[in-house]
Amino acid sequence: MFVSVVLDPGGIDSARSLVSVLVHSGFKKIQRACWESMSVSEKDLASLKKEIDRVTDYYDTIRIYQFPLNGMFVITELKQKRWKRCQMKNEDTPAPRKTVANKNTNKAAVRMTRTMHKQ
Repeated sequence: MFVSVVLDPGGIDSARSLVSVLVHSGFKKIQRACWESMSVSEKDLASLKKEIDRVTDYYDTIRIYQFPLNGMFVITELKQKRWKRCQMKNEDTPAPRKTVANKNTNKAAVRMTRTMHKQ
């Protein structure tokens, strides 16, 4: 799966530790605080999160963007030493019946669902 990690370290020691973990995991630096990998398995991602949790402190913020994970786009965030997860999924819904009052009834509706999970 595709994984992108955005770093906002609280200090220079955290930044060095995080970079070391990402390089060891095969990530490549794309921008100043953005690292990406196209070949991360779910098992590798779980161990990466454990390593990130080990080297970070309360003042570090990390965002991990994953696609696809069970057909969804997933954003995982570590902020103040707490992990939170946001999962977004496209759901194709059938077009509503035609009515005179609504001009947009012929368009297919796409609904974005968002669920927050604490890990």
